[in-house]
Amino acid sequence: MLKKRIIPVQLLLDGRLVKTERFDTWRDVGDPVKSSKVYNDQYADELIFLNISRTGRGIAPLLSLLERVSEVCFMPLAVGGGIETTDHARALIKGGADKVVVNSAAYHDPRIITDIAREFGEQAVIVGIDARREDEGWSLWSGCSRQLQPIGLDAHVQRVAAAGAGEIFIQSIDRDGTKTGYDVALLDRVARQVRIPVIGCGGSGTYEHLREAFQGAPVEALACGSLFNFGDNNPIRAKAHLSNYGIPFKVV
Repeated sequence: MLKKRIIPVQLLLDGRLVKTERFDTWRDVGDPVKSSKVYNDQYADELIFLNISRTGRGIAPLLSLLERVSEVCFMPLAVGGGIETTDHARALIKGGADKVVVNSAAYHDPRIITDIAREFGEQAVIVGIDARREDEGWSLWSGCSRQLQPIGLDAHVQRVAAAGAGEIFIQSIDRDGTKTGYDVALLDRVARQVRIPVIGCGGSGTYEHLREAFQGAPVEALACGSLFNFGDNNPIRAKAHLSNYGIPFKVV
């Protein structure tokens, strides 16, 4: 049976770690390097870093962070936010990232997915998709939820998978930071269309939310922000709780 993963997601804004709510308001939650060391000690399966700065969209902040985090963190690292070219991805992977998260660029030219996968392997490419609930489904947004994309969820998911994505990182804008639970229907909709791993994100507030998502949708991993940023929760306790329901995790 394929092992499930718990992935802390860290949002970066001007060098600080923040937590957003519905991609809008945000709170400062600490130093990303210190936080990464804590997650390393708590046996998180991997980390995802996303640069959400509306102005500093280049990869320089991610490169600087990778250099510092690599000294204290020894798990797979994925980074995204501002990756617009294959050269950007190449620089980040050579700078210490194991994976890159491509979002906006995948809408403009899916060939970036193919090019990165061809050079570094499909496992190195995660495509991020940010979705908002609508009356008859979901709309897709890029640029930190500022730009509506003229493509449907199903079509985009199938297109990026065909282009060579190794994983899909699907996030609910509506649930982000609310701690009300994952949009399980969204996760299920995406995961049932592709054979590649799907990471669900947006809404984690309790360990029960993780259980509901893992049992309600065939996702391989769940990303968490608020669950670990606020309160005495951590990946070790999350996995212990979920293991009681027969959800399998890698034994460390």
